[in-house]
Amino acid sequence: MMKIILVTLILMSSSPIIKAQKIVFFLHNAFLEHFTIEDVHPEYGKCEYKQILAAFKNSGLTVISEIRPKNTNPKQYSKKIIHQIDSLIARGAKASDITVVGTSRGGYIAQYVSTSLKNKDINYVLIGCCSDEDITDIPEISLSGNILSIYEKSDLMAQSCSKLKEKSKGVSRFKEIELTSGLKHGFLFKALDAWLAPSIRWAKQEYK
Repeated sequence: MMKIILVTLILMSSSPIIKAQKIVFFLHNAFLEHFTIEDVHPEYGKCEYKQILAAFKNSGLTVISEIRPKNTNPKQYSKKIIHQIDSLIARGAKASDITVVGTSRGGYIAQYVSTSLKNKDINYVLIGCCSDEDITDIPEISLSGNILSIYEKSDLMAQSCSKLKEKSKGVSRFKEIELTSGLKHGFLFKALDAWLAPSIRWAKQEYK
């Protein structure tokens, strides 16, 4: 399935239709680097990866995603995403039609992409991937573009991205949503409309 998605990207990149497409890169959490989509997290259950991709696709978005290798380095992997985005733009895609959505570790990859690209028009959705400690622990991160932050109030692993936004110099627009599902960090394992719907709206440039 993942290889098919990447092949679709290659075919799409050679077509003028790309100019009219809104494209989402979805970057999953760390769990799927170590386990399959059928494995069950002891607290959070299955990671609903296929359902998440389907939600984006069914909303009319072109989805690019893959399951990453074990122990992927977020900074190194971000270079692959940056190369793909640069290739899409070179082939006629508008930067504003590109959105990078990342959950947990995938969100940290998205942060590195945002930091390196420094493109004010690209959209990012950072889901459950910020903490105040990151300001000192990962000082090189400085966001750019249109940033939507989504976090769960009960999550003990990640909270607001507001302090990261304050230290970043290239943020064009910023919005943050606090969820109250009570699912802790497990909220991003699920294909919840609570975070998928605003992510889809952000990818469609509905920024309100």
